[in-house]
Amino acid sequence: MAADPYSILGVARSASEKEVKSAYRKLAKELHPDHNKDNPKAAERFAEVTNAYDLLSDKDKRAKFDRGEIDADGNPTMPFGGGGGFGGGFSGGGHRGFRHEGGFEGGEGPDLSDLFEGIFGGRAGAGGGAGMGAGMGGGGFSGFGGGRRPPPPKGANVAYRLQVPFVEAATRASQRITLSSGSTIDLKLPAGVENGQQMRLAGKGEAGPGGPGDAIITIEIGPHPFFVRDGDNIRLDLPVTLDEAVNGAKVKVPTVDGAVMLTVAPGSSSGRTLRLKGKGFSRKEGERGDQLVTLQIDLPADDADLKARLEGWTDSRNPRARLGL
Repeated sequence: MAADPYSILGVARSASEKEVKSAYRKLAKELHPDHNKDNPKAAERFAEVTNAYDLLSDKDKRAKFDRGEIDADGNPTMPFGGGGGFGGGFSGGGHRGFRHEGGFEGGEGPDLSDLFEGIFGGRAGAGGGAGMGAGMGGGGFSGFGGGRRPPPPKGANVAYRLQVPFVEAATRASQRITLSSGSTIDLKLPAGVENGQQMRLAGKGEAGPGGPGDAIITIEIGPHPFFVRDGDNIRLDLPVTLDEAVNGAKVKVPTVDGAVMLTVAPGSSSGRTLRLKGKGFSRKEGERGDQLVTLQIDLPADDADLKARLEGWTDSRNPRARLGL
């Protein structure tokens, strides 16, 4: 039986969902196998922390655990114990951005995105108590009663990392991944996908007497050369020329969905931020955030023509007055 999930995450039983999530993220970052290649115990500890979070992050299972209806592995509590455990493996190689030991190549698999769960799946208990038996002319006597047998343990869970490019994460582009079995799956990213978020493929782990374990996938969103994520929004610093800022213009702006035209109003200053609706990351409810475009006036270096045009002209304003200068 696994240790108490509250103790594993280092939170009180009264901890809120936010506190549980915060504790998990901190531990997962510290224990991730890629950051602890010289510490084989880190993978075991990472799997233990993930197992605890999977149970406590689901309201129904957390309530059942608190009432004593299931154990820390998600199994129904029984008079004579339960079975099963959590396991996992980490390493490199595999399909594009998807790393696991072996790097198998396989044929097309079905779209199993509907098998993803955001919780730790419990195992149903296997019944089967023995009754009383007797033979007049032979046969054994089995005795009275007989406790319920624990279910056979499932196979180990297998952990993977899926590297997703920034633009594909924002647009929720389908990701093709290869499992250790060699099968490939087209994965649909969830709405509101975040860096470090985990997803679960039920039944895609290692084989076991009680059925296969699960595949646990950690999503890693890559950085971008000029886009920066800000919650559900995307920020971009856009260079504009002096004449575009002074006279106004329509300029082309990159977005994760492709370039669009943006109107720059006459007299725009550096630092002015314009909003492109619906060009950010998806929110959990399905809608998308915005792209926030901050104008940056780009002056040419030592331009003789510009100096000649401005000769004799000065700006009498004090743009630093609000700073008390």
